[in-house]
Amino acid sequence: MSRTTLSSREFNQDVSKAKRDSRNGPVFITDRGRASHVLLTIEEYQKLTGNKRSIVDLLAMPDAEAVEFNPPKLDKELFRPADLS
Repeated sequence: MSRTTLSSREFNQDVSKAKRDSRNGPVFITDRGRASHVLLTIEEYQKLTGNKRSIVDLLAMPDAEAVEFNPPKLDKELFRPADLS
């Protein structure tokens, strides 16, 4: 796995090259000499995140209505008077 570093200017001038380079490893994009972003293929990203589904993915499920959600009721008051003494 190789590591490529591009300046923001280089990235903007040749996005296709950055995408090609990301197939061989992460592409670090710098801003004023400091790494600011990383470009990965979706496969590499999924390996890093462990293919975990986000809450957005779960809520977008077509069968979301079948998911049971029963939050506990609060027995406490939701507010109390402010003590201004």
